[in-house]
Amino acid sequence: MIVGGLTTVVSLASYYFFTAVFLNPQDPFQLMTANTLSWICAVSFAYITNRKFVFESKSADKLREMLKFFSARISTLLIEMACMTLLVNILHWNDRISKFAVQFIVMALNYIFSKLFVFRIKE
Repeated sequence: MIVGGLTTVVSLASYYFFTAVFLNPQDPFQLMTANTLSWICAVSFAYITNRKFVFESKSADKLREMLKFFSARISTLLIEMACMTLLVNILHWNDRISKFAVQFIVMALNYIFSKLFVFRIKE
């Protein structure tokens, strides 16, 4: 939970930074750009911390593990982008509140995907 929470903080902080400084979340393309940039920041942080602290991976094939991790995260990125498009661009909700709310869905799915597909302990 701690690493998931910290990853969420990285995602939210970077998203809020990008939208406050140079991207307009009311423009669909800029919304997705901000979301993608925050995703890159969060997933990079998440891989390192999940590998070391959450799943204590000892895999020698770090490249394969990292590719599986990023692939699993791409699926939740797509879910997040669909939710953000729906909430912000279609329903006209506040982008910051929407981003915060969507993070709970993303965090749960990321943990499930990591446990089932990425850091799975082989018998």
